Amino acid sequence: MGTSFQDQLLKSGLVNKKQVKKISQEKHANRKKNQGKNASPEINTALAEKLAKEKHNRELNQELNRKKKKRENLSQVRQLIETNRLKIEDDDEPYYFALGKKIKKLYVNEVIAKKLSRGQLAIVKLDDHFEIVPAKAANQIASRDQDALVVLHSPEDPRE
Repeated sequence: MGTSFQDQLLKSGLVNKKQVKKISQEKHANRKKNQGKNASPEINTALAEKLAKEKHNRELNQELNRKKKKRENLSQVRQLIETNRLKIEDDDEPYYFALGKKIKKLYVNEVIAKKLSRGQLAIVKLDDHFEIVPAKAANQIASRDQDALVVLHSPEDPRE
């Protein structure tokens, strides 16, 4: 079998080993750089379609994960409200609070009204009903769904 052209040039003394090595490195770099550019147009379009489909699937999965997380948070909020709500009976004293641009009222006793104003209790919304829960539970609810929290005053300074 014959020798390569580079070997023949090297033997004849027209080039030295350093030049042969440099040229072979350049060829290797060019081959590596142009590796995917010689593909046919059908392959390029198929690859582009595949990449677009993968991107679309990733976006759908992210959206499904967001919806799932939201459902989980809402079920946790519902459970927190149902387990921590206080049983209140309609008493004489109305407690007024703002909900958006509207003023709502909830009839509570004097002790609950004082605790609401001190920030020891909070008003949260479950479906279309208002419930009263302890401040600790209200903070947990707010961390999962800020819209469920209606009223939570900051606690007063105990030195006053």
